[in-house]
Amino acid sequence: MIQATPKLTPFGAVNNRVNRASDLLGIKENYRKLLTSCWRETKVSLPITDDKGDLRIFEGYRVQHNGVRGPYKGGVRYHPEVDLDEVKALASLMTWKCAIVNLPFGGAKGGVSVDPGTLSEREMQSLTRRFVYSIKNIIGPYKDIMAPDMGTNSKVMGWMMDAYGLIHGYTPAIVTGKPVTLEGTLDRVDATGLGVAMITRRVLEERKEFLSGKTAVVQGFGNVGSFTALHLHRMSAKVIAIGDISGVVYDKRGIDVEKLMAHFEAKRTLSGFQGGEFATREQLDVIGMECDILVPAALGHVIHSGNMHKVKARYIIEGANGPVTPEADEYLGKQGVIIVPDILANAGGVVGSYFEWAQNIQVHHWERADSKLELDKFLSAGLQGVSAAAAKYGINYRDAAFAVGVDRVYQAARARGH
Repeated sequence: MIQATPKLTPFGAVNNRVNRASDLLGIKENYRKLLTSCWRETKVSLPITDDKGDLRIFEGYRVQHNGVRGPYKGGVRYHPEVDLDEVKALASLMTWKCAIVNLPFGGAKGGVSVDPGTLSEREMQSLTRRFVYSIKNIIGPYKDIMAPDMGTNSKVMGWMMDAYGLIHGYTPAIVTGKPVTLEGTLDRVDATGLGVAMITRRVLEERKEFLSGKTAVVQGFGNVGSFTALHLHRMSAKVIAIGDISGVVYDKRGIDVEKLMAHFEAKRTLSGFQGGEFATREQLDVIGMECDILVPAALGHVIHSGNMHKVKARYIIEGANGPVTPEADEYLGKQGVIIVPDILANAGGVVGSYFEWAQNIQVHHWERADSKLELDKFLSAGLQGVSAAAAKYGINYRDAAFAVGVDRVYQAARARGH
């Protein structure tokens, strides 16, 4: 979940970054209000009948932050702590993320306040269909395209696509991250993790370094962490430690990530893997391990004032959303640690979603090799833009990323006559 600084809400924290970028760019107050306001905030009540025959009511949200660059795009999360302010913050971040990698999308986000682990599959499907029905008039393939997020997956996207299709006809482009059998793409599955690895390689190349042989530590082994580790391994980095809630696998010679993924798929835990040593999280803290590259790819705010002094990595690549607190970000920057922010580092996910959406609109499937090349092109161009802004203004990657995103949205708003 996104966490705010003590004085700011999550949405306020994002807007603080937007205002810093606006200061840098000389944007006037009237446009700042446009950039820091959500264009639509929708809250819906979602009544369903549970398996016992009782009526239960959940709260759902869909926030559309800014649409000057194209239809809204953003995931839907199911989590008990979902609230309107967090959804607004995530929608705003999507606006800047899409602009940074130059996608023709605006930012949106959705959520339902529910613990999906407490629902049966029938209840989950009933809740999902009710949510789609409740927001049916504000979504569409040229209005607002949804995607999976925390607590949702390709199966949920399939239900969403079907629910929308029962109203509007067959419309696969209404959601991305769908099952392949429903016009989803294999490329979307690992796009975020592959993108993190690609960005890592490009950042090192900017500094005349090579990824081959560099030591990497990955915190988190969900979709993002596992595929990040896999692609770093395939790019010849030495992944020496991988940790998740079950513990840590480590080997200073490098872990065979493909074998670890096969083990995890079979056992659903890192424990018991024969290709490295295993330790509990209490025995080994991956955040403080000595390495070239640290990829926090699980939860937000895992690097904070309490452990920032332990970080020994030269590079931090944010696979998760908001894994480094503002205080830790400032401290580590002063220590010379290069931090690539989430709105650039994990943008491969939304680029992969754009590819799926484009293929659905075109009714045409791309070759996977073509998709990988296109993903690298989008992310490399995004990094080049951010690096140029960092050099121009003498600022770090995070501030530069916001400067690029805010400027592109601002320019589009002016071109529209706003």
